[in-house]
Amino acid sequence: MQAIMETLFDTVYLISVITLGILMIRGSKGNRQFRLFGFMAVLLGAGDAFHLIPRAVALCTTGLEDYTVALGLGKWITSVTMTVFYVLLYYVWRQRYRIRGQAGLTAAVYVLAGLRILLCMLPQNQWLSADAPLSWSIYRNIPFTLLGLLVIVLFYRSARQYRDRAFRWMWLTIVLSFGFYIPVVLWADTIPLIGMLMIPKTCAYVWTVLIGYSAMKQECI
Repeated sequence: MQAIMETLFDTVYLISVITLGILMIRGSKGNRQFRLFGFMAVLLGAGDAFHLIPRAVALCTTGLEDYTVALGLGKWITSVTMTVFYVLLYYVWRQRYRIRGQAGLTAAVYVLAGLRILLCMLPQNQWLSADAPLSWSIYRNIPFTLLGLLVIVLFYRSARQYRDRAFRWMWLTIVLSFGFYIPVVLWADTIPLIGMLMIPKTCAYVWTVLIGYSAMKQECI
């Protein structure tokens, strides 16, 4: 039952975000903000597919233990694409609120993203091993969490300042995604049930994409 329900959920998720992303790219009518948001949504779905498709195959066949390498490689790729996702979201913020300058802020985004990707590339992560160390999972997620926190603050402050109703909950979707993700990183290996938090985390990302898509439908008429 878990295999069927999880596979169905992941399939709907991947198809939904990639489809919404493509619709945004095609329907942006030259609006750089929404075209960028569309590429961001496609990247989100494509990156997650590297992990979710092998997981679905594993659940529906011989089990996760027989797909350690494929699952590890998928997590590795997803970790990098999710970092790029937040960099693109930062540029969505710049486009939406017509931000100019802020070189120090942009540098901070790139430093945190670069550090996260560098940490993901180090062999100590043991991505392809069944016994990947928890310590390195924590290390690589520190700059990632800081990057997410930075984007949360930017969207929260700007949405309030400009009374932007369309994006007023963008900050909350990111808070929820990290709120559900961090316990999985810390405790899912010892308490497998906590892994179920990936479902609401995924829903938070769908909400993020829907915010952008809804705004495009209203503003690109």
